[in-house]
This record gives sequence, structure tokens and C-alpha cells, in this order.
Amino acid sequence: MLREDSAQAPLSSAPLAPASTPPASQTVYPVLFAISFCHVLNDMMQALVPSLYPLLKDAFELDFAEIGYITLTWQMTASLLQPVVGAVADKKPMPYSLAFGMVFTLAGLLMAASAHSYAMLLVAVGLIGTGSAIFHPESSRIARMASGGRYGLAQSIFQVGGNFGSAIGPLMAAFIILPFGLPAVGWFGVCAVVAGLILFRIGGWYAQRQMERAKRPVRPVRDLGLSQRKIYISIGILIVLSFSKSFYTTSISSFLQFYMIDRFAVDTKTAQMFLFLFTGSVAAGTFFGGPVGDRIGRKAVLWGSVLGALPFTLALPYANLFWTGVLVVVIGLILASTFSVILVYAQELLPGKTGLVAGIFLGLAFGLSGIGAAALGKLADMTSISFVYSVCSVLPAAGILVMFLPDIRNEVRS
Repeated sequence: MLREDSAQAPLSSAPLAPASTPPASQTVYPVLFAISFCHVLNDMMQALVPSLYPLLKDAFELDFAEIGYITLTWQMTASLLQPVVGAVADKKPMPYSLAFGMVFTLAGLLMAASAHSYAMLLVAVGLIGTGSAIFHPESSRIARMASGGRYGLAQSIFQVGGNFGSAIGPLMAAFIILPFGLPAVGWFGVCAVVAGLILFRIGGWYAQRQMERAKRPVRPVRDLGLSQRKIYISIGILIVLSFSKSFYTTSISSFLQFYMIDRFAVDTKTAQMFLFLFTGSVAAGTFFGGPVGDRIGRKAVLWGSVLGALPFTLALPYANLFWTGVLVVVIGLILASTFSVILVYAQELLPGKTGLVAGIFLGLAFGLSGIGAAALGKLADMTSISFVYSVCSVLPAAGILVMFLPDIRNEVRS
């Protein structure tokens, strides 16, 4: 398989200039950590949206269906644009698009801080989602470029940044926005500015790598020995697995606070702490899937991470307060190891389409889960939040489809 995204030189504060080419196997950790840190900031800002739901519900007198529509607007703008951005970038890389995307996020935060109507709120979250759509495909490509062939490790470092950002988002909402109100959302615009400056610098590194790659001869793509039909079926299975994982985690991130308040009569801050337990466990668990997949194969990790969560998701609707906290941590840890593996697996099945794959799996699956969030909100209005969690508990059973995936462990590392 073509090592089309191998990295060459570390990120530094000095002006970028042609330099001697390090070994192709070198992993460029400064770039990986820089793009992961920007992922922290990006997803922290994104995570403010669901963290604000209890505040928004009271301020705008929203029902659960309207909460679901906010999630739908946010995730659909983020998702529908991502495959488009990724496909375009595969043909024409856009090194500085990442910094440009932060402009949309900044505008969305400022609009949300001053929103005086539900419609304005929807526009604001749509802008925040657009910023995410621009960020993810190209940043995933940069992580692959800097991997030095350790694709699972690189994606885990990149993804753990995003999950850590998602984890601290509820904390920022609990300790900054709740005490000072909705206008405090605008203060996080500083994070968008900081991320934009770092991403502009990374864009320079990316542009230099593109120039160096253009001078090298194109190497043939290794044949995986799979028919086009088998490849497309495998991609479809990976999409289903990603959807089931995203759908379930969306049910947690969107409605766990309301579930805790409704079932256990806790206050809003305590409910947000439980949400932090889940998002924090996701951040902690994300790192392990990629490196383990590099060693033992992607398929083996998928067996353990998708189906492995099923007993715990089935138990969650029946747990008391203490065991609810334990279970959301365990579920987060197990499910978190899935995503990096799915993403790298798909990139190996479709070499040369890194941006498109990232757009599909970082975007489309989350968009579909956004539709699910709207449906779950409507279902919660018609029944109860507890019933919603009973319905969602069977989603990890989709892991049985892993048996139909080819084992391409021996074909990677290219």
C-alpha cells in the first residue's frame, strides 16, 4: 500500500524551509501533539453545545424534541460537509483550511452567547458544526502524514485530543457558563483564536510536505487481494459499526443529564459530573485502540470493543446511582477504543482517499447519530428518558457484523 502520508520534519517555531529528508518511518510527534491539542480545543468548544442543554431548555422553554433538533442541526452541519471537504481535499489539499474553519466556530460561539431566539440558536450551532466539518478531515490527514507508518498510534493521539476536549466541555459549562450565564459562551472564542493560530502554523508544515511529496515518484498501491464488492461491503459494515457506536454515545451526551435528574433527582451540576465521567472515560479509552490494533489487528480490537460493551449497556437502565456512574465509565472506556481502529481500517481499504474516509467516518456517522438524537428526543417526549436508554442498550449488538470483515492485519504498515 502506498505510504502517501508519511511525514518528514518536525514542527518548530523557525521559518519552514527545505531540509534534509528524515527516514520515512519517522513519527513526527510535535505535529501529532500540536494537531491533537487543536483537537482538544475544537471538540471542547463543540462539547459546549450538549452541555448547555439544561440551561437552554429553561432559558428558551424547550421540549425534548427541540433539544433533539439542536443536536440534529449541530451534527448535520458538521457531518454533511465533512465528506465533501474530505473528497475535495483528496484532489486538492488545502493546508490553511483548518485555520479558516476556526472563523466559523468563533462566529458560532459569539452568536450563541447573544442568542435571543430559538432560530438564532440553531444558526449558531450550525456555524459551530461547520467549523468542525472543516477541521476534521484535513486534521485527520495531517495525523496520518505525521504517523511515520504508525497509523493506529497517530489516529489515537489525534482522537484522544478530541475526546479529552469533549470531556472537559461539560466541566467548562458547569464551572464557567452556569455561574455566569449564556453570554459566557463567547469567552471561549479565545480558544478558537488560539487554535486558529496554531493551525495556521501547522498549515505551513503541511504545505511543505505537499511540495516534497510532489517531487517524489508515485509508488504503486499494494493489492489487498479483495474484490471491489468485498471492499464496499466492508466499508458499509464499518459505517454501521461507527453509527451504532455514535448513536449510543449521542444518547449519552444529549440526554444523560436529563436521565440523571429524572431518575435520581440530582441537581444539574451533579448530572454534569456524571456526563464528565462518561466523556472522560471515552478520552482515556480512545488511546488504546489504535496502538493495540497496530499490533494484533483491527478486527480483533473491534470484536472486543463493540460487542464487549453490550453487557454493560444492557445493565445501565436498571442500575442504581452508584452503579450508573461505574457503568458509564466502563461503557465509555470500551466503546472509545473502537473509533481509531474503524478509521484506520477504512483508510487501509481505500488507500489514497484519506480525506474522504475521514469525512465519512468523522462526519457522516455523527450526522446519522444526530438524526437519531432528534428521534430519541421525540421518543423521550412520548415515553420517558429511561425508556430511551432501554432502547439504545441493544445498539452494541451490531458488533456481530465484525465476523464479515476481512482480516487485513498482514497488509498494513505500508
